[in-house]
Amino acid sequence: MIQTFTQHDVIRYVYQETTEEENLLIQDGLVHDAEMLEFYLDMLDVQAGLDRSYRQPSERSIDKVLAYSRNSQKSHQPIAV
Repeated sequence: MIQTFTQHDVIRYVYQETTEEENLLIQDGLVHDAEMLEFYLDMLDVQAGLDRSYRQPSERSIDKVLAYSRNSQKSHQPIAV
C-alpha cells in the first residue's frame, strides 16, 4: 500500500507535531518522493525565515505599556465612601 501525505502533514512534521509512526512514514516518503522532499526543504527555509524575523519589543515600548497599566489601575480603584 502506498502512503500519501498532504502538505499539511509535511508542515506538521516540520513543526514536530507528528507521531513517531507518522515520522517514519513521512521520512520514507521524503526519500522516495522528490516533490515532497522539495516542499519539505522549502518549509524548512520558511521556518528558518520566520525564526529570524522574530523581534523583541524595545525596553521603551515595554516601559510605556507598564506605565499605562499602572496608571490605568490607579484610575479604576474603588472610591471609599
